[in-house]
Amino acid sequence: MNESARPAAESRCHCTALRKASRRISQLYDAALAPSGLKTTQRAILAEIARSQPTTMGVLAEALVMDAGGLAHTLKPLVRDGLVKLSVDPEDRRNRLIQVTSAGRSKLKATDALWETAQRNFEKGFGLAESRALREAMRLLTSDGFAENFAPGLLQRARARR
Repeated sequence: MNESARPAAESRCHCTALRKASRRISQLYDAALAPSGLKTTQRAILAEIARSQPTTMGVLAEALVMDAGGLAHTLKPLVRDGLVKLSVDPEDRRNRLIQVTSAGRSKLKATDALWETAQRNFEKGFGLAESRALREAMRLLTSDGFAENFAPGLLQRARARR
């Protein structure tokens, strides 16, 4: 039987469904951004740093809903390629300040048209109103208030350990 013709087994797991959708959308955006040499995760990190620089690893990780270790791993190629600069925070030498370099700003600007095309294609396939509603639902899903439904106080305890 052709793999694409085989019906997908339905899962009742919300997490599995979200992860599958996230992987598919990431694949599509990665393909759209491929001419720039950036992955969608790298572009998202560059854009977040550009909006909030200088920033620290902890603040950036929280804004991206990532753990600091995963963020550090994803930052390595951006630092290596000169798109992001890490420096010691003069106010707290334990922290690293993260900034987009001029090369990083240029790379981010060069990806704008590719990203806009991906956005339009998403909205064309999913619907403009549906896309807005999805972003609103995702804001709720990434909120601290939503996380409290799983383990009250868990986020505060995790942040206190940092």
